[in-house]
Amino acid sequence: DYKGQKLAEQIFQGIILVSAIIGFICGYITEQFGWTVYIVIAGFALSCLLTLPPWPMYRRNPLEWLPVQESGTEEKKPADRKPKRHAKS
Repeated sequence: DYKGQKLAEQIFQGIILVSAIIGFICGYITEQFGWTVYIVIAGFALSCLLTLPPWPMYRRNPLEWLPVQESGTEEKKPADRKPKRHAKS
């Protein structure tokens, strides 16, 4: 459903943003760029774990689909067909 997709996108972006800020601050304080990268990767992994599986919180508003219609397999009678018009050249 569309509301669930919006929620998953907001959670994903929020976690990535927060982990990037925390990673930058930790990397700046410790003067180690590796810490920044590790924290951002951990945030990415956490956001993937929370948003990629089809958790029930993302499926609260299911879409209503049209019912299946049987397509007629029998041939139409020649009187029921409309004549085809060809474009003039």
